[in-house]
Amino acid sequence: MNRFIQTLKNIWAITELREKLLVTAGLLLVYRLGSNVVLPGIDPSSLGQLQNQASEGLVGLINAFSGGAFANASVLALGIMPYISASIVIQLAGLAVPSIQKMQKEGESGRRKLNQITRYLTILIVAAQAPGYITNLLMQGVTVTLPMGTFWFAAWTVIIAGTIFAMWLGERITEKGIGNGISLLIMIGIVATLPQAFFQELVTQLSPAGGGWIKFLLEIVAIYIVFLFAIAITQAVRQIPLEYAKRVAGGSSKTIGRSYLPIRVNASGVMPIIFAQALMFIPLTVVQYTGLQGAGATWMVDVFGNIQGFWYNFVFAVLILVFTYFYTAIQINTTQIADDLKRNGGFIPGIKPGEATGSYIDDVLAKITL
Repeated sequence: MNRFIQTLKNIWAITELREKLLVTAGLLLVYRLGSNVVLPGIDPSSLGQLQNQASEGLVGLINAFSGGAFANASVLALGIMPYISASIVIQLAGLAVPSIQKMQKEGESGRRKLNQITRYLTILIVAAQAPGYITNLLMQGVTVTLPMGTFWFAAWTVIIAGTIFAMWLGERITEKGIGNGISLLIMIGIVATLPQAFFQELVTQLSPAGGGWIKFLLEIVAIYIVFLFAIAITQAVRQIPLEYAKRVAGGSSKTIGRSYLPIRVNASGVMPIIFAQALMFIPLTVVQYTGLQGAGATWMVDVFGNIQGFWYNFVFAVLILVFTYFYTAIQINTTQIADDLKRNGGFIPGIKPGEATGSYIDDVLAKITL
């Protein structure tokens, strides 16, 4: 504990790091405050049925991702999810659209262009999703204090502005704060709902039909173990040995030192899970907001509405696997790594420099990613 406190003191003593922490905390606080600002024209006392809807199932999961903003009919009700959907579309487009592929390979300049395209696409997506959310509000009996036409226009405009604002907050955190801003916004939203979730679970376990204190404590221990395992996987690296050759008189060369190329075991981070979850939201959302009927709609509700069901988790796992390999391939350019090593006189012992090195790193990545 003393070591932890000393580490915090050391972090606070570094001016630049302290400023980044304060910026991050301040922007996250603004996001949380915005999650509790109700849309114009809505009576907050009439949100009971909406909050009941958002307390279970897939809608509850959407509400958790938004930090409760979905159930609060907040200006940030859709939060950062349209941005994630736009990112998925752009990443997948890179497989088929040559111009997108070219931008993905252009480094920082290409990344800036893709970010701009993603922003525009985010606006289009939230503009399409907002009417569905507003329709759901009215179906849940929310009281509207404005003329219906005025309410629709105001709510639609504010929801779009809220998502743009959330996107801006995430980008500012990434640039001026610590960590990936979009991931932090999602994290703070989930963390904000944890106290209520723990309390509800405690009440459930202490009820006559529950398992009592022992089961509740076992659940806490299991969650703690999962956290430790997730941290270990996130921090783990595979070190590929490297050697560097130096030219000497007579045209010969000699090895001057050994180092390692660190490859993260979880190179893609948490983004594949976020992408996969965003796609899992789509089928049930379409059914709920459009009122689709028939066998197909029933099947989608049965599969994608039961987050504890086999098929839901099977599809979810497959999507995570696909996005993990896909995102890892985007994050780590093995061809460029191999070229940089060759240019600087570096090589992997037993592997030819150049294309063979790139193939070897690809093979290592594929194995540790799986």
